[in-house]
Order: sequence, then C-alpha cells, then structure tokens
Amino acid sequence: MPSTSLANGTVNGNADSSPLGGGGERADVVASTVAMLADDKPGVSMMEQLVPEITTHALSYLDYPSLCRLSMTNSLMRKAANDDNAWKALYHKDFTLEQDGIRPVNGWKEYYATTRAIMSVNTEFFSIIRDRSLQEMARLWLNSDYVKCIHASGEYFSGYREVMQSWEFCFNWEQGYDFQVHNVRTRIVSGMAWVTMKAYVNVDAGPFLITNLFEFHNGRWHLVHHHSSVMLNDVVNQQVVVQ
Repeated sequence: MPSTSLANGTVNGNADSSPLGGGGERADVVASTVAMLADDKPGVSMMEQLVPEITTHALSYLDYPSLCRLSMTNSLMRKAANDDNAWKALYHKDFTLEQDGIRPVNGWKEYYATTRAIMSVNTEFFSIIRDRSLQEMARLWLNSDYVKCIHASGEYFSGYREVMQSWEFCFNWEQGYDFQVHNVRTRIVSGMAWVTMKAYVNVDAGPFLITNLFEFHNGRWHLVHHHSSVMLNDVVNQQVVVQ
C-alpha cells in the first residue's frame, strides 16, 4: 500500500517504483509484448490478434497516466484500455488487494478514479492541519448538524459549529504538524467513503489511528466524521499488563 507524503501533497503509488521505469518505457514493453505474441496477418492489427487475457496482461505494465493516454489513441485501444480487468489489476497494484472480492457497481475504472479522488481529499485534510488553515478546514467539512469529530485527546464534538470551534482551538494553541501517513485503506459505497490510516508526527512517538468518513455532495467530497486516537506501542501495552 502506498504511503502518503504530506510535505508535497502527493500520493506515492507502487507504479512509480516499477522496475519498468516511466510511462514511455512501459509503453515500449507493451509494444514489444504485442509484437512477440501476435502473428503478422494482413488487414488485422496485432492487438486484434491477441486473446483478451494476453491483452490485459500487456496493459498491466502501464500506470494510470499511460493507461489513460492509451485510451485516447483509437477505438481499439480505447476498448482495450477500458477493460474492467485492466483497471482492477491497476487498483490492486496502486492501492490494496484487500478488496479483491468486491464488485463495483460502475466497474473498476470508476472505482479506481473515485479512490484517487478520496486519497487526494484525505491528503488535503492533513495539509490543512499542517498549515493551520481554519478557512480551508471549514470548506472541507460538510456544513451539517450530524457531522462528528473526536480528537486524539478524547474530546467529542457534534455539529458543524462545534466541530469548527474545536479546530479553531487546536490551530490557536498547537503548532502545525507535518504528518507522515501510512497503511491507508479506502472503502467506497455509493456516495460515502471511509479511510483508515496510521499517522506519525515523528519516529519516536507512537502513531495516531485515524478514521475519516466522507460524503459526496454537490460534486465534492466532504468530511463528515473524524476520529483520532493514540496507538499504544508494545512496550506500553506490556507495562499495563504487568501492572
């Protein structure tokens, strides 16, 4: 699973570290694979000669931008690049294998794109904390009376007004933190998505266990629930057991 670098607001996927290099090199690999596996038949393109399984395997070497560019070349490539199995493989490569058993209602391509959008909004949440921007935090949260926020201190706030007051207090009394976020997992159902993760402020302190819940309203994802708690490390757990 990729980790989220909050210093530059990007999500580093596994595809970037592929031994095949950048999108251009991946495209060369696909072209070479097609050339080796297809016979030269007049009037029929090499891609048309390949069975779907081989085509999907060849496309699995492409990253997200390359697959999108391939779909814009011609109708045959668009059909191949929109194959649901290709997007499922890309999702597993860039995000997680944990959701192998689900069947996205609108297919894996849309599920992949929505997951990227959620990851981006979740990264924005931590950037706002780092910058201590109350205005951006207010824009991120859904203005509703049912939103909830539980800070790592254990304090509980309900309703948009109380939640914003809690963040105003945090930003006024605490410094901006540059979190390093790991083990990010996202699940999307209809217009709702929840994200779980571990967030570290520094390597010496234990991580925060964080859950963010988002809802889709008026073309944007809004935060409706935030729960943060401190994860006790093994040493602390052992001390508690002994006592």
